[in-house]
Amino acid sequence: MNDEQVPASRLPAMGQVDLKAGSPESEELMHALVQEGDRPEEVYERFNNFAELLMRYSTAIREVRTKFEVLNDEFSFRNSRNPIESISSRVKRPMSIVGKLRRRGLPLTVESIEQYLNDVAGVRVICSFIDDIYAVAEMFARQDDITVLEIKDYIRKPKPNGYRSYHMIVEIPVFFSDGKRPMRVEIQLRTVAMDFWASLEHQMKYKKNSADRPEISAELKSCAETIAATDARMLGIRKRIERLEKDRTDAESPVRDR
Repeated sequence: MNDEQVPASRLPAMGQVDLKAGSPESEELMHALVQEGDRPEEVYERFNNFAELLMRYSTAIREVRTKFEVLNDEFSFRNSRNPIESISSRVKRPMSIVGKLRRRGLPLTVESIEQYLNDVAGVRVICSFIDDIYAVAEMFARQDDITVLEIKDYIRKPKPNGYRSYHMIVEIPVFFSDGKRPMRVEIQLRTVAMDFWASLEHQMKYKKNSADRPEISAELKSCAETIAATDARMLGIRKRIERLEKDRTDAESPVRDR
């Protein structure tokens, strides 16, 4: 999921995919959706259905982001610190969706997208510490309008290349003028350190001829393990500080009369 990050305290509205008439993206998509024997009105209807679906995914992202913002505010009020460093999001580019459907041999329809693709709408939540990831994910999943469809914990069980992140596929109801619709959103939760590694590793994957060399893969995995160890140490330091603060507060509190 490639996107922009902004501090959770000042999150702008989600930008939508540009499918305005005449834009390069709309022209490319229109061409991809043409089927043999189509009448022009059929192509335009298919295009409009596609564009409307992306709008719906965009609104689902807005709902999810708002929920995480609220959790962050509440946690900050109760614990005097923010568990979420930043939130970023994106709707998958139209031609990326088309490419994924074609690779899977699926028809280019909104029904295929809704049924088979879970990552059209993506939200990434960057947390301060490892335990924040699990706390935030649990608080989010407990909300009664959230249905968790799938969880992949790549923190406890990292990928072979060293990638660490906590992934959730959720379904959230979104209310439109024609009624309520369940929308799927992929959520990734990481620490700052995990995101640093994943972002750089993603950039280097484009240099595939060199990045796939065994010695480079081994070096990247070693870096991931070092970062994971640093995450664990930072969490340990924070907990130690919290214990010291609690002991100091307990020592300063007045002794009750017996």
